[in-house]
Amino acid sequence: MQHVVPPAELNDRLKRFRAEMDEKEPDWELAAFFGNINLYYLTGTMQDGVLLVPRDGEAVFHVRRSFERALHESRFPAIEPMKSFRDAAGRFCAMPGSVHMETEIVPVALLARFRKHFPVPDVKSLDGRIAAVRAIKSAYELDLMEQAGEIHRRVMEERVPRILAEGMSEADFACRVFSAMVEEGHHGTVRFGMFDTEIILGQIGFGESSIYPTAFDGPGGSYGLCPAVPLLGSRERTLQDGDLVFIDTGCGVQGYHTDKTMTYAFGTPLCDEAVALHCRCVEIQNNMAAMLRPGTVPSAIYAEIMDSLDPALQENFMGFGGRRAGFLGHGVGLLVDEQPVIAPGFDEPIQEGMVFALEPKCGIGGVGMVGIENTFIVTPAGGRCITGTHPGLMPVP
Repeated sequence: MQHVVPPAELNDRLKRFRAEMDEKEPDWELAAFFGNINLYYLTGTMQDGVLLVPRDGEAVFHVRRSFERALHESRFPAIEPMKSFRDAAGRFCAMPGSVHMETEIVPVALLARFRKHFPVPDVKSLDGRIAAVRAIKSAYELDLMEQAGEIHRRVMEERVPRILAEGMSEADFACRVFSAMVEEGHHGTVRFGMFDTEIILGQIGFGESSIYPTAFDGPGGSYGLCPAVPLLGSRERTLQDGDLVFIDTGCGVQGYHTDKTMTYAFGTPLCDEAVALHCRCVEIQNNMAAMLRPGTVPSAIYAEIMDSLDPALQENFMGFGGRRAGFLGHGVGLLVDEQPVIAPGFDEPIQEGMVFALEPKCGIGGVGMVGIENTFIVTPAGGRCITGTHPGLMPVP
């Protein structure tokens, strides 16, 4: 059955975006959206086109392709076909002096084509403004994320232990996990906002594979299939008795994600040092979750946790060697990596309805990456986990 974002939901999102712009960008004149994620958020469909939101006037989604599909999927009130930006420009009697757009993702060539018909002298960023609006989830969005979280829990805590088998490769394991997730209701892709980031499932690693260097900005690692496709997992690395299994994946329903990391001890238990460091990471996650209350400042959470680290954990916390992530958690939603971030510089208080993935982890030479990650909804009583409660290092005989 076709899923449609309710009209009231779309109306509220656009209203909150306009209010955010009025408050933070009081001189704004026109906002232009090109990216699929924001187009879906504001219109309920992902089509090739541009959504133009004038400060004074009706917002119109101009669609190049597919106009027919946009009409079928979207309940946005104003959708019009266009062959080029010339058609969209025809609605304007006079050009504004400035335009706000997604400067993080709009290529220079696309901007040039747009400005050919919209000769706007001043281009400004709206990335922070729409990110702030998207950070606070509605009841509709939270319901979808809770569905994703339950799929995540079932797969990682119930199905993965039955999938693991001695001698299987990382690539085979990843394919079987992906298949299980789609069977359970996962929407089949994992979306990130980081530039040039490609993800099929997440980061998968047996043993030290999970601390192998990657370009991905996170604590874990992965060999991947080859240098040209550093994704999924190695075809050569096979699961052996005594291996740590590390799996960090996103899961989604109707566009909305959760983020979860689970670890497993395959066969022979891990050494006492690894178990102790893992347990400390779980303790840190739970401490951070208790701080996820409205009014708490993300940078303050980061500082408190980092100041509390004992030397044994501090050495390779949130990475391995010199490859460490500079955050402890991040917002989640239509993208896995949303704002706010539990990191220095994020000084705006968090609000009820925000959703965070908390991921304290620690690399161990000769073992791999221990630690945990779950997704939490901000509530007055603290973060409420929606991806399961198993502490990880699940023993798999």
